[in-house]
Amino acid sequence: MRGRRLFLIAIAAVLLASAAAVVGSGLWTPWSQHYVQGVDVSQHQGPIDWRALAGSGVRFVYIKATQGSNHVDPRFRANWDGAARAGLYRGAYHYFTLCKPGAVQAALFIRTVPRVSGALPPVVDLEHKGPCRRSPMLANTDEQIRDYLNVVEKQYGVRPILYVTREFHDAHLRKLSGERFWVRSLFTEPGFRAREWIFWQHHNRAFRPGVSTPIDLDSFRGDEAALAALARGSAAPLRQSRKERP
Repeated sequence: MRGRRLFLIAIAAVLLASAAAVVGSGLWTPWSQHYVQGVDVSQHQGPIDWRALAGSGVRFVYIKATQGSNHVDPRFRANWDGAARAGLYRGAYHYFTLCKPGAVQAALFIRTVPRVSGALPPVVDLEHKGPCRRSPMLANTDEQIRDYLNVVEKQYGVRPILYVTREFHDAHLRKLSGERFWVRSLFTEPGFRAREWIFWQHHNRAFRPGVSTPIDLDSFRGDEAALAALARGSAAPLRQSRKERP
């Protein structure tokens, strides 16, 4: 009897370890399966086999274009064109720093990212909170972010979406209203901006076909028809989050 109990415990441990490995690698993400799935990429993913990635169930991608006031992601153009050839919905994002005015950063993004029909709204990535090595940090962060949003919106005809971490949000964006958000909340559905998020980054070290390095996984809060409407620039109702359901 004791031997059988130990055997069953060992089997259970193996099953739990296997399940943890599958979830940890992003091969199965049960908390996000009722949303449309996508990824975000940058030069860190290296060359991507876009058709293989699209064949894994990914339907959209956000591609890093620029950072700060002078850095262009060296793989932006290849990723931008490759995603289009694979039939994925695509959008571009800018990594905002606290070291240069928002309008200056917006100008770099505009010089880099073409205005094309069917693209997802631009995104501004707001997570950098570190020191600036060559210039003072911005004193009025929220105003500089609004300046960035306004300049980019004027160019592309659509209001950018704000990608936020909890740390950056609580430090700078608590009072911000009327915007759309992409929330980073690993493994659990977002607990802040719960009624306002459009995209949700739920994994940061997953593996997918066509990509040789770990990749971020994201969910769109809606079905594919709503995603298509977003790419067309039309408003579409959001799917209710599990936390909002009665």
